[in-house]
Amino acid sequence: MVDITYKGITLRTAVAQAIVRVGSEETLTAIKEDRVPKGNVLAMAKAAGFLGVKKTPALLPDCHPLPIEYTAVEYEFKELELHIHMTVKTLYKTGVEVEAMHGASVVALTIYDMLKPIDKAVSIHEIKLLKKTGGKSSNNKRLSRKIKAAVVVCSDSISRGEKEDRAGKTIESELRNHGLEEIDYQIIPDEADQIKTVLDQALNSGTQLIIYTGGTGLSPRDVTPDTLAPLIERRIPGMEEAIRSYGQDRTPYAMLSRSLVGTIGKTLVMALPGSTKGAQESMQAVFPAALHLFNVMRGERED
Repeated sequence: MVDITYKGITLRTAVAQAIVRVGSEETLTAIKEDRVPKGNVLAMAKAAGFLGVKKTPALLPDCHPLPIEYTAVEYEFKELELHIHMTVKTLYKTGVEVEAMHGASVVALTIYDMLKPIDKAVSIHEIKLLKKTGGKSSNNKRLSRKIKAAVVVCSDSISRGEKEDRAGKTIESELRNHGLEEIDYQIIPDEADQIKTVLDQALNSGTQLIIYTGGTGLSPRDVTPDTLAPLIERRIPGMEEAIRSYGQDRTPYAMLSRSLVGTIGKTLVMALPGSTKGAQESMQAVFPAALHLFNVMRGERED
């Protein structure tokens, strides 16, 4: 199965459709009046559809087992057709599109099986996904992308050329994956005066997103959050908590990080861990949702 361990849990919804076409109006009347010999068609098919949703990962090898929080079936009669809408919801890391389509398919098959003794022309059509919500694909459509960003690597050893930077490059790569193109990159030692100088230069040049990586631990040389904290005008505790919570689910050492997030004017400033994994997981925890902040600071209203 595809690796989804890096994903965060969000509310995910999917609505799927299936259409059962019958041969005569009499068949639809028999369904409505509950006169089908095999029993109540709509109730039986609805129950079968619920089971179909739950059994999806048992039948489709690449589907992840996931908690089904809500399932609903709606029917609509249109001429010689019975339209089936299956809605599925979950709070999880991956979507429920296949579960919804599988459930709609099972509803349609159950209806077919119950009607075939009285209608030899019954058939199934247009099993498809109607819509889905949740996850990054639906939450990032209106997020700002025209943002000037800076990635600042704070490391004595990397600045001396003794080690190769990977964390900063990972952050830069994550930003580009989310559509940002104008990204400044530089390496400095763990020195408070240089951290301040880089910040001033970035602010003066109109940089809207400044991400420091390194210096967030508890060694004597880890001074990045200590230097930035007095300069931050508005802290964003929710983002800091999200970063630590996301990391803590993956390693117990995440609780030792002093990651910091806040704004100076209309610039978002972040101090993230210096390890490659810590930097990557911190970015995964809050991006691309963090880009919504720039819509908010521009005074844009949500739909």
